[in-house]
Amino acid sequence: MTPRAADRARYDRATAHLDAPVAIVDLEAFDDNAADLVRRAAGKPVRVASKSVRCRALLERVLERDGFAGLMSFTLAESLWLARSGFEDVLLAYPSADRGGFAELAADPKLAAAVTVTVDDPAQLELIDRARDGGREEIRVCLELDTSLRLLGGRVRIGALRSPLREPTQLAEMARSVVRRPGFRLVGVMAYEGHVAGVGDAVAGRPLRSRAVRVMQNAARKELAARRAAVVRAVRAVAPDLEFVNGGGTGSVQHTAAEDAVTEIAAGSGLYLPRLFDHYSSFTGRPAALFSQPVVRRPGVGVVTVLGGGYPASGVAGPDRSPVPYLPEGLRYDPQEGAGEVQTPLHGSAADDLLIGDKVWFRHAKAGELCERFDELQLVEGDAVVATAPTYRGEGRTFL
Repeated sequence: MTPRAADRARYDRATAHLDAPVAIVDLEAFDDNAADLVRRAAGKPVRVASKSVRCRALLERVLERDGFAGLMSFTLAESLWLARSGFEDVLLAYPSADRGGFAELAADPKLAAAVTVTVDDPAQLELIDRARDGGREEIRVCLELDTSLRLLGGRVRIGALRSPLREPTQLAEMARSVVRRPGFRLVGVMAYEGHVAGVGDAVAGRPLRSRAVRVMQNAARKELAARRAAVVRAVRAVAPDLEFVNGGGTGSVQHTAAEDAVTEIAAGSGLYLPRLFDHYSSFTGRPAALFSQPVVRRPGVGVVTVLGGGYPASGVAGPDRSPVPYLPEGLRYDPQEGAGEVQTPLHGSAADDLLIGDKVWFRHAKAGELCERFDELQLVEGDAVVATAPTYRGEGRTFL
């Protein structure tokens, strides 16, 4: 029996009492992945990206481990909810225009002490001030640095379109905008190098593309390390008491941690290890989050149909954004149908061994987005479900 076949047998036994669709997290794999993130961070604390987990019980579980400290959230409403739930260090990594949320933040000392908001434009500070509605609490602020690699005099950009702040002089001027403005305190700088952390460099069957990605990423890391160090020096000249400099992502943990200017690493997807993180030369992990769909039809030899399964991930539409049939091994989508909203045909010799009602296990393309499809996660140890944990959705929280 292959390791994957053994996992399938465990998951089937653990969930035999549950009808599919069902989502699980293998706690042993989750904990192994957490340990690997800490190892690669080499002594720098890992801040957990909540959007990649979207389950409070699992956020609490990972933060109980040595090497993890703080959360990186994705909306202001989520940040306030997490702070009210007892999480004491929440960095909102994306600018917000939630006026009601800012009014709550400015009126509550506990929330204001726990939540840090990210800005990259003086207009965002102005919006916050207009939203205070009488609240006088000091707002903790983080600046975001654009990490993209620019080539040919800026005519070619590799990396996400995020912050307009790129050069040390721009960050320093934004820092002055914060420190001059009453009611704000500059505490951090963050930079997410998605073109390094989120792009695999060892894609099976595509050696030329993989080599090109490695060349690009090597150049991007060198350029960003020098620029980030200069940015941090420039910002610290304005705000000497800067508390943190955040960088990284699951795919770049060890590289970002090697930069002296960086004080903490951000990561989250590496805990669940969705399929987009299968193609990295620098690390491997264990798939920890899966979902199953039931076999409901057997249309012919070598094909079965499962209920639903069309859970695409965000980003540029393409085959890599679809879930992948994972267990049993050897199943593939019908090229004319793909993953369907209500039904999904699957081809392969493994189909002939599946019976009506059997489970087919899938891996989602991205991490936390799976939790937007399920109210709860079955937490598996060995061949048993040891707990059931609500997702954000299961707690009635769908922030985006």
